[in-house]
Amino acid sequence: MNANYVQCDVAQAAGRTSGRDVPHANWVLVATILASSLAFVDGSVVNVGLPAMGAAFQSEAGDLQWIINAYLLPLSALLLLGGAAGDRFGRARLLIAGTTLFGAASIACACAPSLAWLMAGRGLQGIGAAFLMPNSLAILGASFCGEARGRAIGIWASMGAFMAAVGPVLGGWLIDTIGWRAIFFINLPLAIGAILLALIFVKDQGEQSKKAPKLDGLGGFLTTISLGAITWGLTIGTGHAGWTPTALALSFAGIILMLAFLAVEKFKGDGAMMPLTLFGSSSFIGLTLLTFLLYGALGALLVLVPYVLIQAAGYAGTKAGAALLPFAILLTLISPIMGGLAGRLGPRTPLSIGPLVVAGGFLLALRIGADADYWTTVFPAIFVIAIGMSGAVAPLTTAVLTSVDRRYTGSASGLNSAVARTGGMVATALLGGVLGVAGPALINGFHAAAIACAAASMAAGACAFFLIKVKTAK
Repeated sequence: MNANYVQCDVAQAAGRTSGRDVPHANWVLVATILASSLAFVDGSVVNVGLPAMGAAFQSEAGDLQWIINAYLLPLSALLLLGGAAGDRFGRARLLIAGTTLFGAASIACACAPSLAWLMAGRGLQGIGAAFLMPNSLAILGASFCGEARGRAIGIWASMGAFMAAVGPVLGGWLIDTIGWRAIFFINLPLAIGAILLALIFVKDQGEQSKKAPKLDGLGGFLTTISLGAITWGLTIGTGHAGWTPTALALSFAGIILMLAFLAVEKFKGDGAMMPLTLFGSSSFIGLTLLTFLLYGALGALLVLVPYVLIQAAGYAGTKAGAALLPFAILLTLISPIMGGLAGRLGPRTPLSIGPLVVAGGFLLALRIGADADYWTTVFPAIFVIAIGMSGAVAPLTTAVLTSVDRRYTGSASGLNSAVARTGGMVATALLGGVLGVAGPALINGFHAAAIACAAASMAAGACAFFLIKVKTAK
């Protein structure tokens, strides 16, 4: 998880609001920032640490992919369930529980004696994030009203982007000076601070748990195992083993389980974790496809660029971690401006043009090679991708909230955030052919991936142009 997810998550805070400020609201804001920063920092830091982890455990490409996807899988699948659990059992309670689990899992990752233990710890981190993230945002949205809410969400988004930007630089320095295990200890002071502040200042409203619908446990189970099977199948299929009977069987089983999940959601109606009523709007369908494609492409970028710079171009971890710093800075500075522009023009135009600019940035990445000079080859590509993404993230948040009926805004924004993570997870699963090679083959694989990401970004722009209706700007 990185800075590009921040604006996508903002919609969740806007989708769950109340009409009054709570006591000690500023301390509540600090608690939500610290809790959500766990996910932002950890997601960006681990990408920089992949080469060191792979060397420590003598891992294959599929293992490296699962270091990332063991975290993204439960986060993607359980994000909606985590938000619903907070509505039913208390948001503060779930925030504290999720943060505690994330902190404990971080210790497990830092002390992991084997790759299997590391993956298990990453999975627990993902479960913790699935509960702390939506409840952090729901608490934020319910703690402020009026203009104060807008300011609070802006502060939260800016701090999330800042933490995601600083994380890889700090993580790279720790890897270079101490070792990769140290990067997981970054999470502990954030977790402890968030838990203490939440215990003191964040209070649950008892009436919320009485009115909340029953949890869609079956839906959460089916979506988790279906995404897991599909991801596993793709990881094997795109690796050295190729599309073996096992890879095909896993992929097929995942598709069948996903169809079963959709059947369950249709049966549950409005009580489903993913109400299918949402997809009655062509605009929401277009926004969902755009999110999956665009965030999938960016997920691949955030994994591959640090990896290629370290493995092929000989960058130190600190320098590779800083390579994506301009992305987060530009996204933070330009997104609010583009959000205001989208409010006047409507979201369709920026959501059509922004992904095309992103595609141009990926094509510029074809200039990155083993002798990559940062300012002449890496920076131009990152700069153009950041400009294009800045034109898309804020309009995407607005469009998601206005493309469905008001009573579904919470579900729609939560689903959109989950789709963003799923896009990154699927993209990572498809990188086996790149992560499993070295030398010139790694550069060639990176270039092929950049072309594929450019194509996905252009398809995202086409989804916006042809499916999003002008009325979503209202």
